[in-house]
Amino acid sequence: MENIKLSFIVPVYNVEPYLCKCVDSLLAQDNDSYEIILVDDGSQDECPQICDQYSAVYNNIRVIHRENGGLSAARNAGVKMAKGEYVCFVDSDDYWEPNVLGGLMEQVEREKLDVLRFNYQNVKIVESRESRAESEYEVFSPNKAQKRDVDYSETVTDGETFLNERLGPMCYAVMFVIKRCLLVESQESRVKSQDCLFKEGIYFEDTEWTPRMLVRAKRVASTPMIVYNYFWRNGSITLPTDPKKRAKVIRDKIALLYGFKEQSKLVSNTMWFDWMTSFNTMTILGMLSQMPSSERKPYLQKLKSLQVFPLSIAKEKIKSHRLKIRIVNISPNLYCKMMNLIHR
Repeated sequence: MENIKLSFIVPVYNVEPYLCKCVDSLLAQDNDSYEIILVDDGSQDECPQICDQYSAVYNNIRVIHRENGGLSAARNAGVKMAKGEYVCFVDSDDYWEPNVLGGLMEQVEREKLDVLRFNYQNVKIVESRESRAESEYEVFSPNKAQKRDVDYSETVTDGETFLNERLGPMCYAVMFVIKRCLLVESQESRVKSQDCLFKEGIYFEDTEWTPRMLVRAKRVASTPMIVYNYFWRNGSITLPTDPKKRAKVIRDKIALLYGFKEQSKLVSNTMWFDWMTSFNTMTILGMLSQMPSSERKPYLQKLKSLQVFPLSIAKEKIKSHRLKIRIVNISPNLYCKMMNLIHR
């Protein structure tokens, strides 16, 4: 293909019932200057064959087959292969609304944007018929509650201002159109810069990556248009019951806090990082409260060594949440004991 304006990067791993829905939605766009890169991340179902079938029929679909390396590694492989001036990440069990790409690219080009953030909605399969590729989807109504502190203003601003005033707490890589040169150094570039790819082998890779990406951008805006359908399934990693998985989640959350501390040194206004440090520390403490005191202690010591306390309360609007933060700032261990008693 010539003159590829945008590359859709779709990591694929064991999503056979949903993959066709995803790819078909990307093919149903009102713009023909795009490519779709399907990154088969070592799938053990029929996904590799499905990917190859699509690429055999459509000349704007390319396939990467690779050993399983996880979501971040698959996205990174797609970025490095992409030919588009812009990229979009799409999870292979989600799908786009039809005929929306034209409007997005018109706004990107009109405003000369580095990044455009678009709107989304949560969806679920009717009657839980998840084994049928042709299953019907419906909007999952609580999606609005998950967009607190999000500003979908179309006014152009710089990335740091966008981070502090418009992003909110939900960092989803799949909600952006991004200029590819923000992510990976062009071979033709005379200015040497570090690539802004996803950190591999961690949970919460989007939250770690999003602020790094945004602060590199000079022109950022949003659109309130619903573009993306996020398929809501059970199995969230935020509150795992498996001890090993829970331990990794806590470790990666703490690593996230360390990353925030380092990234905040690169900006003039640390408001978003202070807020997200508070937001994620409260999540960590919620998980620690479910653990025996002896297991909890090393993690609490690590949090104290990172000097995350006292937590910021500035952007928290919910009264009960503000009270919890105040208790934490008195004693994190006391908060964990109280929450343990409440949830017995």
